[in-house]
Amino acid sequence: MKRNTCFAAGIAVLAFGMGGCASYKETGAGAKPDAVAILNPTKVSPTNDVKGTVSFTKVAGGVRIDGQITGLTPGAHGFHVHEKGDCSAPDATSAGGHYNPTDMPHGAPDAALRHVGDFGNIDANASGVAKFTKLDHVITLEGPNSIVGHALIVHAKPDDLKTQNPPGAAGARLACGIIEKPMTDGIQKR
Repeated sequence: MKRNTCFAAGIAVLAFGMGGCASYKETGAGAKPDAVAILNPTKVSPTNDVKGTVSFTKVAGGVRIDGQITGLTPGAHGFHVHEKGDCSAPDATSAGGHYNPTDMPHGAPDAALRHVGDFGNIDANASGVAKFTKLDHVITLEGPNSIVGHALIVHAKPDDLKTQNPPGAAGARLACGIIEKPMTDGIQKR
C-alpha cells in the first residue's frame, strides 16, 4: 500500500512540481506517462536528500524522459538504468550494474554502441535542482529489453561517457527508484 501511495504522490509531484500542467506541456508532454520512477535518497551519507520523479512516455522516434531531481550538488551527475529492480541496499548496490541486455560497451546516450541503460548526465543548477527532458532512441517500455522493472540511479559524479570499469566512473549512488508502469485498477504494473 505504501508503494502505491508513493507512486500516486510521485505523479502529483511530476504534474505540479514541474511548474504545473502548462509547464509540463511545454516539454511536449500531452499524454500520461507510460512509466514512472520515484527516486528516493540512498544512505551513502546522513545528509543525502537526493530525490525526484522521472517519467517515460512513448513518442514518435523513441521514449521521452522528463524529470525533476532535487538535493544534488550543482553540476553534472551520472544517470543510468541498472540491471535489477532492487533499491534495498543502503547504497543501492542491490540494483547491480548498468542495464546492458545487448552486451555493448559503456558509452554516451547518443553513441552507436552503448548500454541500454546509458542516459549520460543530468545537470543540477546552483540550487541543486535538475529539470530535464531527453529523447532516447534505444530504450523500450515493453518487450525483452524493456527498462520497466529496473532501477533508475542518480550518481554523485559526472559520467565520463568512456570508462568501462566501473562504467562511467560516476561514483556513489545518491538516489534510486524502480521504473514502473502506472497503476490500473489499483494494481502496479511491471
